[in-house]
Amino acid sequence: MPVTALVEDFESHRRHLLSVGYRLTGSVADAEDAVQEAWLRLSETDADAIRDLRGWLTTVVGRICLDHLRSAAVRRESYVGQWLPEPIVTPLGAPPAADPLDEVVRSEDARLAAMVVLDTLGPDQRTAFVLHDGFGIPFDEIASVLGTSVASSRQLASRARRAVAGADAPAPDPGHAEAVGRLMAAMSAGDLQAVLDALHPDALVIGDANGTTRTAVNVIHGADKFARFFLGLMNRYGPQALLGAEPVLVNGQLGIFTRGFPGDATHPGFPSRVGGFAVRDGQVWAAYDIANPDKLTGVRLPDLPLPDQPTAPGTRPS
Repeated sequence: MPVTALVEDFESHRRHLLSVGYRLTGSVADAEDAVQEAWLRLSETDADAIRDLRGWLTTVVGRICLDHLRSAAVRRESYVGQWLPEPIVTPLGAPPAADPLDEVVRSEDARLAAMVVLDTLGPDQRTAFVLHDGFGIPFDEIASVLGTSVASSRQLASRARRAVAGADAPAPDPGHAEAVGRLMAAMSAGDLQAVLDALHPDALVIGDANGTTRTAVNVIHGADKFARFFLGLMNRYGPQALLGAEPVLVNGQLGIFTRGFPGDATHPGFPSRVGGFAVRDGQVWAAYDIANPDKLTGVRLPDLPLPDQPTAPGTRPS
């Protein structure tokens, strides 16, 4: 097959492969790396002998992502505080973008709360479940990825299925936006009671900074502690904590991106951070405060520089 034709075929699957990689790893950087590596492997293979290119590439990405998941499991042992997925942040009301990540967040399965649930699974369980239930890969191919039997692959997927069965489905976008907007308005006003009214009684806060800045090291449970935590942060950092915050889409639903601030004479500085939310029964049930700069590679706003992009097909990284 001519190289140009092979590149075109591969590019037609890039968005799908990014979706696979992101749902498997919860990492934009790892998903992009896996897709790039899949291209390199394809370019060194007899592509004419591949009957189902999409399936072949999906399996290759799955195998690469499994290695990333196993490495991440080791890193998490020494991680400071909580571990959250990398968010995908895009502007509000943006038209379909050229960035392939736009495809990733169209699915409810990529909502931030759903990705948090996937993070509770072990690497093999997650791989079996996502590849089979999410992308229809047969268990014999999954067994090859995992290096196990077909029966074991089925069992891993079944266990994962049971583990995620009790999780709430993401709220519809309009209801999510209404609940989050009500909470943001209450926080802007500094009205403790209004904040409490906007929160689910079982509300929780999960922060992820890996010790790089101030956030919740442990999960905060309860609406009162949730409200006091965020109002305390706003008091600590001053008006800039509000002025630097802008509504964005976080994994396709309303969230907040707060631009970093170097500090002034009366308030300390803070780095950029992303706030994602989950809604239950019309109230905000969870806030995900992602402030580790290593996890902000998926922030794609027009006035911010893009992170280093993957090398174009047909070339190798220098």
